[in-house]
Amino acid sequence: MQSLLLLLPDFSLIVLGAGLRRQLVTDAAFWTGVEKLVYFILFPALLFNAMATAEVDAGGALPLFVAGLGVMASGFALGWLCRPLAGLDAMAFASRLQCAYRFNTYIGIAIAGKLHGPAGVALMGGLCGAMVPFANIMAVGMMARHGQGGIVRELVRNPLVIATIAGMAFNVSGLDLAAPVQFFLKRLGDAAVALGLLAVGAALRWGKVGGRWAGSAWFVSVKLLLLPAIAWIIGRALGLDGIAFDTIVLFAALPSASSAYILAMRMGGDGPGVAWLISATTLLAVLSLTFWLQLL
Repeated sequence: MQSLLLLLPDFSLIVLGAGLRRQLVTDAAFWTGVEKLVYFILFPALLFNAMATAEVDAGGALPLFVAGLGVMASGFALGWLCRPLAGLDAMAFASRLQCAYRFNTYIGIAIAGKLHGPAGVALMGGLCGAMVPFANIMAVGMMARHGQGGIVRELVRNPLVIATIAGMAFNVSGLDLAAPVQFFLKRLGDAAVALGLLAVGAALRWGKVGGRWAGSAWFVSVKLLLLPAIAWIIGRALGLDGIAFDTIVLFAALPSASSAYILAMRMGGDGPGVAWLISATTLLAVLSLTFWLQLL
């Protein structure tokens, strides 16, 4: 029950966002603006502030990042096993495969902050920021089409990657953020969590799944059940403990990222199918994250 209560405020914001989108604030352009504000301004400010002010232990962080890569590679491999069951063409399957390993950073940061405070935000933010390039490489690589930009362009323009690298560079430089600047960034970061979760709720979509139900159920099971179990094993094998161990398990248990839908639509993939998987993993994560938090 305590774990459920820990998640309740954040998932209540998601439910509120879904309700607002359908009943009160129905203008799609408004929510597009909110998503852009969070993605390009508020969330990068949160990540930069967390990384710039955190006590970074490069040697201690390396096993966590290795574990993150292992988790994502496992998600990709397990998702690929579903190919015969999915009943989808190659492009539609490549679109949905993202949902087996991509992660919702907004929810991860919110839960990490509740669980471990600023230290949890810094560690989860650093892990997510480090994994974003690899998530993009795998997703774009599977769906790449000639003449629609490239992987390198996707990465160098990603605000989360830029903010993470900039924050780490500022940290190792030995400089200190002036108090007014740090307070300003903290205000933006506080807004990022609330608005980001509202935007997640507003982005929930239901419709025709397409393909076979067995394939969709497999993707959901991989993301919410199998990957956290694998993360538990990898984390113990690499000697992770404390906040680092909690972080890798929670990272693996996060629902699929809404950015998977954006990428699928932009590259001509199966947008509706991806949207259904994102919605399913987000709602079911209330139960699965409660379970994993209870174990932790």
